[in-house]
Amino acid sequence: MFKHVLVTGGAGFIGSHTVDRLLERGCRVRVFDNLDPQVHGGTDSPPEYLSKDAEFVRGDMRDRDALERALDGIDAVVHDAAMVGVGQSQYRIDPYIDVNVRGTAVLLDLIANGKTKVDRLLVASSMSIYGEGLYARASDGARVTPQLRPDSQLDAGDFEMRDPETGEALDPLPTPESKPLFCNSVYAQTKKDQEEYCLIVGRAHDLPTVACRFFNVYGPRQSLSNPYTGVAAIFSARIKNGNPPLVYEDGEQMRDFTSVHDLVRAKLLLLEDERAKNDVYNIGAERPASILEIARHLAALYGRPELEPRVVRKFRSGDIRHCFADTAKLKALGFQPQVALEDGLRELVEWGESQEAVDATDKAHAELVRHGLVRE
Repeated sequence: MFKHVLVTGGAGFIGSHTVDRLLERGCRVRVFDNLDPQVHGGTDSPPEYLSKDAEFVRGDMRDRDALERALDGIDAVVHDAAMVGVGQSQYRIDPYIDVNVRGTAVLLDLIANGKTKVDRLLVASSMSIYGEGLYARASDGARVTPQLRPDSQLDAGDFEMRDPETGEALDPLPTPESKPLFCNSVYAQTKKDQEEYCLIVGRAHDLPTVACRFFNVYGPRQSLSNPYTGVAAIFSARIKNGNPPLVYEDGEQMRDFTSVHDLVRAKLLLLEDERAKNDVYNIGAERPASILEIARHLAALYGRPELEPRVVRKFRSGDIRHCFADTAKLKALGFQPQVALEDGLRELVEWGESQEAVDATDKAHAELVRHGLVRE
């Protein structure tokens, strides 16, 4: 295991859990985080949950001098820092590209040209870069990789993915790393850029690099007041404030919900395993669930089953129909998810009961409508 690890974005939800596991393994850990107000509520101090055994450095990924100091003495980097949110990225275009892409460029430039010899780089990528997942045509079993659903179909309230040739509804399949990428949001494109730049620089400079494609991650420490975070946290904020979860389309879209504990276990396996270098890996639970199922399950766990989800049958720009992980590559390295969806959601709710949550969902929805990013 590496001796001194830098975790960018390490004060955040996923980053802080990563810090905990690295410390448990005996690593020295330095956290580099800008404490984004949208995530951390405007505080000047790291969150209480961040281990005091980690060194905390507040800084912006685009600040070359600050990041250079943070890299001093580091032998491995876990790059989690990013602006997150598909919908918001469609109108906050400059900041998303600037933070996610230029921030990563500064990091790579320092690693390639700096004084510190980094021996391993792990970068957080995203399932959003696939666009739609993989599908099968029921009539002949052919594998299909469609792109966007036509506007005319969405306007008619038909949300299922259909074969562009035959018009038949397609059956969703687990999505492997080999599926062609088709980004349909600014956020997705920035994650694709992060992934590809890291792999390119890693190969050029003999720096073993791994890109981890996260699917829908949930668990304790998610920001319940950030309306652009994971859907489980957004639904939690609604329910805690006595409001029904807001569900787009018809709610039957399928996603892969992964406990943060399983995600971090997979990340550390990929950080350590030499077989994983210079490659990309899906990290998922391979237990697809519909958005509607998650909303109802959370309402029941919070003791508010009467808060039936409000299904608005509207489409947001950048959204896809179905995508869940094929994790055969990760399993070939010996990984198996351990947290069942029901247990993971229960843990999220138990943690969420003690947290303050500002429900900003309606405000975020209105902002998307104002920018013309919701189809009626």
